[in-house]
Amino acid sequence: MTDNPIEKCQCDLSVLHTEINNFQEIFRHVIPASGDIPNLSGIDIYGRTKPLNGIAGGDHIVFLDFNRRYDLLQRIAAAAAEGKKEVAAKLALNKERTGLLIADVAGHRITDALLTAMLHQSFLLGAQYELKQNGEITVELFENINTRFYQSSSQFKFITMIYGEIFENGTFRFISAGHPRPVVFSNRFNRIMAIDHSNFVSFPPIGIMPSRGSWEADSLSKPTRFKKDYALNEISLMGRGDILLLYSDGLSEHQDSNNRFFFPDFLESKIAEVKERPALEIYEALLDEILAFAPPSDDISFIVIKKL
Repeated sequence: MTDNPIEKCQCDLSVLHTEINNFQEIFRHVIPASGDIPNLSGIDIYGRTKPLNGIAGGDHIVFLDFNRRYDLLQRIAAAAAEGKKEVAAKLALNKERTGLLIADVAGHRITDALLTAMLHQSFLLGAQYELKQNGEITVELFENINTRFYQSSSQFKFITMIYGEIFENGTFRFISAGHPRPVVFSNRFNRIMAIDHSNFVSFPPIGIMPSRGSWEADSLSKPTRFKKDYALNEISLMGRGDILLLYSDGLSEHQDSNNRFFFPDFLESKIAEVKERPALEIYEALLDEILAFAPPSDDISFIVIKKL
């Protein structure tokens, strides 16, 4: 060990730099790869996260292509062999839908990605058990995740999240935990359409208060209040070329030096300009426009869902 304070400081910084690089390398394995983008008949999907710092931040996206990730045919056969006809029938429905999760941890530092990684692993592990037990992902999974984060994370660190499933016919069913509401762009009317408030019920962010019905609820030390049970919202994309956009507040709060917000007017005009393109190209065009509008001050994440 050196007694020179300058050399000691340099050594400490080197260790810190190595640890940060190691953390980012680990985090690379939870970032969606190109092969994770779902393949669903009649629906075109693309989405990514652009962290403010490095490759890890507080935003996260998970794609669930049930057919590719979970080998549905094998699971259906196994459920049928065990006499679980209802589970087998629900598993079969997953052939016609795909799951999408977009989340935003309070904060955009590299270390905030720790909560992102925790959510990633707990969600995917829970999904495995949900499919085996129920044949589908139910709100109970998110009740349990919510209480687990309430128990294990700081009161100042919470997660907003949307999890939804898009069907081949364009129906999108989802739950929202304090997350910005989805945007629907109508190809026919060439503009963003207003979503009826009755079609959007949002709940507190993940980890703010426990869920009453979760498996850990009985072990809690008398919390002051419980969260209401999650309920499903539903949106229908009826026309060819309609676009559904899921996003984090890095997009909805993005503004330039003149305090002009990119969302929704500049967003709407750019979507109108590129709406005929595939989802990947729409995503790239929007991201280029966002970055040209102003340097980001937060992680920016969004998913483009287009009805073909």
